[in-house]
Amino acid sequence: MPLYVRDERVNQLAEQAQKILKAPTKTDAIRQALERVVEAEEQRPPLAERLEKIKQRYQGMGKVDPNFNEKAFLDEMWDDN
Repeated sequence: MPLYVRDERVNQLAEQAQKILKAPTKTDAIRQALERVVEAEEQRPPLAERLEKIKQRYQGMGKVDPNFNEKAFLDEMWDDN
């Protein structure tokens, strides 16, 4: 099945990809590029796992001081007294 690219920017990107990948055709370059994107996504940990790591890192920062005055801190930092 032939691949028809009607968008000029997409065509330019396909030509660049063809050169970079040393692909025999633009169609092959597009196939290779899409395969790489899909493979990279498949190797990525699931979102729930990535969020759990962020949550653990956040919890490892310790408790927030309940007496901390954020407004006063920011005023002092920006010299807004």
